[in-house]
Amino acid sequence: MTFTYEELKKKSLEELKELAKGIEHDAVKGFTQMNKEHLLPGICTALGIDTRAHHVVVGIDKASIKAKIQQLKTEREKALGAHDHKRLKRVRRQIHTLKRRIHAATV
Repeated sequence: MTFTYEELKKKSLEELKELAKGIEHDAVKGFTQMNKEHLLPGICTALGIDTRAHHVVVGIDKASIKAKIQQLKTEREKALGAHDHKRLKRVRRQIHTLKRRIHAATV
């Protein structure tokens, strides 16, 4: 039976220990002495489950915004090299605004 990280996170410590009984892996060795915070990542490692949360971006084209940020970063480096503080401030503001747009659209 396959699990997701969220499903395992909702299980009680006793349920996780019961699940760990059937797993032969170094990450769950000594599971009877583990608390939930240590047992959960061990089970995920043993079963090959990704523990990172995946966020969905809604309503924007993230790839094009990231491409624009990359362009602005090269422009920022040029402004730093030329000691053009006005252009540097403008570019930093644009990068900040684009990053905030991505952050606001992330669910």
